[in-house]
Amino acid sequence: MEVHFPPEVEAKLTHSAAQQGRNPDQLVQDVVSRYFEEETRFVEAVKRGEEALRRGEYLTHEQVGERLQRFLQP
Repeated sequence: MEVHFPPEVEAKLTHSAAQQGRNPDQLVQDVVSRYFEEETRFVEAVKRGEEALRRGEYLTHEQVGERLQRFLQP
């Protein structure tokens, strides 16, 4: 598979890979792999949240505000 980037993106990619002592192809493969891993984690987190909501396990806006206030107080 070939992927084409605009010149400015390709320059950034080449520069970043060089700073890391890596091949640009390797960097792109790693970035894309991490993207899909993170996307999978995000989708699973949303599903867990939806399941908790269906079970009635949630906080109101006010409850979240109260917890944040307690957390942030010295």
